[in-house]
Amino acid sequence: MLPLHIYVLAFLVSFIVAIVTTPLVKKIALSIGAIDQPEARKVHAKIMPRLGGLAIVFGFVAGLLVLQPQFSYILPIMVGAFIIVLVGILDDKYTLKANIKLVGQTAAACIVVFSGLKIDMINLPFYGEVYFGIWSYPFTILWIVGVTNAINLIDGLDGLAGGVSTIALASILTMAILDGQLLAIALSVILIASTLGFLLFNFYPAQIFMGDTGSLFLGYLISVISILGLFKNLTLFSLIIPIIILAIPIFDTFFAIIRRMLKRKKISAPDKKHLHYCLLEMGFSHRQTVLIIYGVSAFFGTAAIIFSATALWLSIFIIFLLLFAIQIGAEMIGILDNGKKPVVNFIKRVWKPNELRREPKFRR
Repeated sequence: MLPLHIYVLAFLVSFIVAIVTTPLVKKIALSIGAIDQPEARKVHAKIMPRLGGLAIVFGFVAGLLVLQPQFSYILPIMVGAFIIVLVGILDDKYTLKANIKLVGQTAAACIVVFSGLKIDMINLPFYGEVYFGIWSYPFTILWIVGVTNAINLIDGLDGLAGGVSTIALASILTMAILDGQLLAIALSVILIASTLGFLLFNFYPAQIFMGDTGSLFLGYLISVISILGLFKNLTLFSLIIPIIILAIPIFDTFFAIIRRMLKRKKISAPDKKHLHYCLLEMGFSHRQTVLIIYGVSAFFGTAAIIFSATALWLSIFIIFLLLFAIQIGAEMIGILDNGKKPVVNFIKRVWKPNELRREPKFRR
């Protein structure tokens, strides 16, 4: 492991480079027409430059040059990142179709997976280790593409995707330090720093959007870092821990898929029932909505760290408690968008006191 001051230096370099390059990227975005037009489905009221994720990329690369991690997986990870960034830039400029973006994401995932970096096994309670064999390839590709799109889908408010990603990365970094996963530590440190540098310009009211360049880049690297730092240990529930850490983007995406299937729409079809839109409809301000989701993300990140250190039965209890909280929250906020609240209604029936119905008296 590198000395602590090298990590501190890399963090500062990534942070400063992201800050310095963001205004430059903003000018480039405006000059080439990489802009986001206001429309009914979006919350901003004026033309905004996209492409801001390039500043995150610049900061990340600068930090990488400082750390110079010597690991066999670093080259395929960076090649995959290059493809993701290229897809993001083209989408920010030309608005690509969903299937074209999916092809690029899958290509990046395949490069990583066929280099040997894949999820070979997971641990399950009462059963033990489950090895995927040949299925490790499609499973890992699905994980990378799924997390990449999950981060992309929550990028609907100023500073939301960047903040949620930073909180998730901080949780992954903590667990990577505890488990001694050096490459995950190195990548997490510089990605957190570059994202924080960009957030100074992206938090409400934003001066620039990260665009797909940023959200896809963050999602891709978070998925890869989680494989390095979370799936590579031998703890129980090795699959559950990254899902808890990324609960907000994963379950927001899951409920979006359910909504669209119930309405017989394409999975890629946009709507305004994502978590952040629902909170805005409830009357929370833009800033309050983002901070609420930050708080929930921090709660899940902390829960994952505690979860990893608890005994088996307590871990199972925490899983059910978290799933129960997610379902209750989804029903109360209205994420499912079908008007049904089975769990909430069941609780009301259980806790509602029995009321005696008085029969009306009729006069003769």
